[in-house]
Amino acid sequence: MRIARLTLSRRKAWMGVLFILPWFIGFLFLFAIPLLQSFQFSMSDMKLEEKGMSLMYVGWKNYLEAFTVHPSFNRVLTESVTNMLVNVPLLIFFSLFIAVILNNRFRGRALARMVFFLPVIVSTGVISSLDWADVMGQAIGRSMSEGDGSTSGLSLFALKGFLHDLGLGRSFVNYLTDAVSRIYEIISASGVQILIFLAGLQSIPPSLFEASRIEGATSYENFWKITFPLMSPLILTNTIYTIIDSFLNGPMSRLLKETSFKLYEFGLSAAMSWIYFVVIMLLLGLFTLLISRRVFYHDA
Repeated sequence: MRIARLTLSRRKAWMGVLFILPWFIGFLFLFAIPLLQSFQFSMSDMKLEEKGMSLMYVGWKNYLEAFTVHPSFNRVLTESVTNMLVNVPLLIFFSLFIAVILNNRFRGRALARMVFFLPVIVSTGVISSLDWADVMGQAIGRSMSEGDGSTSGLSLFALKGFLHDLGLGRSFVNYLTDAVSRIYEIISASGVQILIFLAGLQSIPPSLFEASRIEGATSYENFWKITFPLMSPLILTNTIYTIIDSFLNGPMSRLLKETSFKLYEFGLSAAMSWIYFVVIMLLLGLFTLLISRRVFYHDA
């Protein structure tokens, strides 16, 4: 009996299945049961007793309490979503800009790459428990205020005046100056994105740029006609990663930990977690839908 050969598209599809198979197995054996249990906890009044854990079904009470009774849940959730909408575009464009610079040949390129990826290494392990970014941010702010008084404030004020003179809108000017004031935070959170963009830039065939130079294209045209379209799949990848990372390390995560492990309100904390999870999934689906329409795949 002759076995039919798989087509190229079928082989690519099976390679995709094999690629996600380890994640799927890990999800079934390590994540599915705790996920269902957390939903059960969110629908129950959970208490720790001498004999163990007791659950009493209360329906949607915990969800209503999170929205209508809890003093800070709505505020923290709104702030988390707002900060994400502000930070994600900044991180994506900054990471792509730095990756393009680091992809060029210059002296000290390896050292420059290490400097931008160093915050990722520093923020892992024991140092992450010390909230290193906040400590360094406070130290930098203290040193600037002690050294030059209000120099940074005057600089931002001068920058605002310069941007207003250029005819830019007030909201756009405030957005840019806010980004400048949070430059350390942006650099600390962009190491992985820069690394992903840098790997994508190095995978672009040099023949495309050689052909464009022969045709007389400028560097500006090369970026928007070659680099940016070929980076669009990685822009989608980095956007998804940045959204998840911003929610993972945000104030809502700290609120959930305090509610469950300090106040011991496990049912309310589980309900908050599910609300948070649904919000994240909706935002991920919206961003993926909007960006995927503009993604260009070179091999397609």
